[in-house]
Amino acid sequence: MGYRLTVSDLNEQIKHLMEEGFSSVLVEGELSRITFHNSGHIYFTLKDKDSSISCVMFRGNASRLKFRLEEGLQVIISGSITVYKPRGSYQINCLNIEPSGQGSLALAYEQLKEQLNKEGYFASERKKRLPKFVHKVALITSATGAALQDMLRVAQKRYRVLEMYIYDVLVQGEHASFEIAQAIKSADEKGYDIIVVGRGGGSLEDLWAFNEKIVADAIFHAKTPIVSAVGHEIDWMISDFVADLRAPTPSAAMEMILPDTNELYMYIDSLYEQFTQVMMHKLHKNTQQLQHLQDSFEQHSVEKQLQLKLQYVSQLKEQFEKQIDFLLRKKEEEFIQFQRRYPEILDNKLYSLSNQLQHLQTMLQSNHPKYKSKKGFAQTVQDGKIIDIAQLRVGDEFEVQTQKDIVVAKVIQKKEM
Repeated sequence: MGYRLTVSDLNEQIKHLMEEGFSSVLVEGELSRITFHNSGHIYFTLKDKDSSISCVMFRGNASRLKFRLEEGLQVIISGSITVYKPRGSYQINCLNIEPSGQGSLALAYEQLKEQLNKEGYFASERKKRLPKFVHKVALITSATGAALQDMLRVAQKRYRVLEMYIYDVLVQGEHASFEIAQAIKSADEKGYDIIVVGRGGGSLEDLWAFNEKIVADAIFHAKTPIVSAVGHEIDWMISDFVADLRAPTPSAAMEMILPDTNELYMYIDSLYEQFTQVMMHKLHKNTQQLQHLQDSFEQHSVEKQLQLKLQYVSQLKEQFEKQIDFLLRKKEEEFIQFQRRYPEILDNKLYSLSNQLQHLQTMLQSNHPKYKSKKGFAQTVQDGKIIDIAQLRVGDEFEVQTQKDIVVAKVIQKKEM
């Protein structure tokens, strides 16, 4: 019989052999069953079409990854084999992971770009309008970089009244993205007209701080309009997509946001001419309106109304005097004519009245009882009143009177003629 080992002894020997024999491995495969633990460690399986192996990437190494591990991604892993003695299992302890066929930075760039685009970071409707005339600008860049000098030179040439506030930050390296994001947040609270974030050209690694999500978040949440001016014209950073305006270079950024002084002078001259024309037009128009109001006021003023009323009263008085004069003359003429015709009229009137009187006297003499013939004439009286004989009825008593006699009679029979 050979030498007997305990399970622990066997696993210990296997652990020693494997970790010594596979202390450095470079393995290509497809990522599967990825788990991001709360501790910061990443657990996953690396596989090909025939086999698979467990892998772990501890927090320290995982924090240096430039891209996000995704299911099905083809990668190349560098690390070592470790054996977990209590279970006799082994796995790859990953020190670094690179995408197969492309660099990790390029993949990380595309992943973050796709993610932020889905979340609306690049939407045109959320981009803020830059002011036409700028008074205060914050420049977030390296105080020792050539980019700052370029921006200051352009600003001095184009717009000398500009106030510039420089935020000196790292623009490359491990802590650059954090400093840039903090500077953006700080400048956003100061009420600048525009914030310019930028640096000069460099490799993708040099410019990487402007591709970090922390910088994208700071730009996205800022209330101040932000211009991204990183690298050269061919360089496109994540900050370029999120910012309100992308400038191809730092110096171009200043040319884009600052008006040219000479152009301003020309613009001011044109404004002056327009202002003069508008003011002359308004002055002429207002003068006409004032004259109209003055005329209207004079027409409707108390003095004018009183004057009109006095004129009206004067006209009425004149008309009244004319009418009175006309009536007086007319009556005077009638009176004169009446005076001329009065004797004739009076004679005619007296003659007419005399004839009427004579006629009445004649009628009186002919109809009064004492002037009539006495034979056969008598009055019929009933109850002291002279009545017509036709009023009497059979049986009525009445009196027949003459100048000398009264006969009492009674109707016995009445006949009609």
